[in-house]
Amino acid sequence: MKYSTVNILDLCDDVLLVILNKLNNIDVLYSLIEASRKLDRLARDITFTQSVDLVPISSNEHDDSINKSILDRFCSSIIPRIQHNIECLTLDPLSVDRVLCIGNYSKLHKLTLVNFQLEMASRIFNGMLLFHSFLKIIKHKSIN
Repeated sequence: MKYSTVNILDLCDDVLLVILNKLNNIDVLYSLIEASRKLDRLARDITFTQSVDLVPISSNEHDDSINKSILDRFCSSIIPRIQHNIECLTLDPLSVDRVLCIGNYSKLHKLTLVNFQLEMASRIFNGMLLFHSFLKIIKHKSIN
């Protein structure tokens, strides 16, 4: 039997986007940013970068060092490359201070804080000038 060698990168962009749309956008970003030029470009598509929910990172079943490593990569190399596309951002207490401080989220209009107690949110954001500038541009804010 003769085997053909077909590489996923040989597929056209439209087909790859259909496949990638079946996956969680955080998984696409984490797995494909910097993987190859083509996959990096597709992963940075507005489809995957418009809404970023980092809560599953800290709530997954991995140990804390793995969660920290994943969040480190998002903060150091992924978010800086996609920050201009992010319109909706969902954060938890473990990610909020790091994520809000690293980016210039020019399109951000929705910020959701999950698993926050009001006192904790107040303590984190008290005196944080950056947060006050976010509040001016964000149309929808919620603390769950």
